[in-house]
Amino acid sequence: MSTQEHPISTRERFREQMREEVKEIASEQLLEGGPQGISLNAIAKRLAVSGSALYRYYSNRDELLGALVIDAYTDLRDALAADAASNETGQELIDRVRSLARAYRDWARQQPHRYELLFKPPLPGYDAHSAPLAEAARSLMGVILGVLAGRRSGQKAPAHLANDEVLTARGAGSEDYELALRLWSRLHGLVSLEIGGAYSAMHIDADALFEHEVKALAA
Repeated sequence: MSTQEHPISTRERFREQMREEVKEIASEQLLEGGPQGISLNAIAKRLAVSGSALYRYYSNRDELLGALVIDAYTDLRDALAADAASNETGQELIDRVRSLARAYRDWARQQPHRYELLFKPPLPGYDAHSAPLAEAARSLMGVILGVLAGRRSGQKAPAHLANDEVLTARGAGSEDYELALRLWSRLHGLVSLEIGGAYSAMHIDADALFEHEVKALAA
């Protein structure tokens, strides 16, 4: 029996292209007006299709939002994984954590509208805990766990742990998982306050505070 995958049909390619175009326009709407600004009818008009035709690709706004959230998680995970992969073999854990924290902050500051989409319910009644979203969220923890995994051996850290490995670490209550959770919680608090404008309102030097806290986190 042939092991080759079935070729993608023209219809399937067109469907994926349309889904990507819908997400692209929705991302523009998100940037301009937040989650409330996402309108399937407006997207349909931009694409010169009927509203009913658009529902072939996304059944409702929540499904479209879910796709945007998963894409954002994936992009953030890839940015963190790329940073982790750039670490040199034998690099001290404190330096790995500092680098990872800066990569996390940089991504959030460059795309605050997408970062906030990850950690705030975008709309009333939106299910932010569905299985696909939970798995996407765990992928961030997988990168942090990957960085911590090399701290005893001094070996180069894996880019990120797989979803089942994250679940195993959580279920076992491992030391690495507890450390990763504390690291992410404090990092998220710092970044969320900054992009939310709290530091500016209080005339706090965000750069100095971040570096001080990252040093404490890494230690």
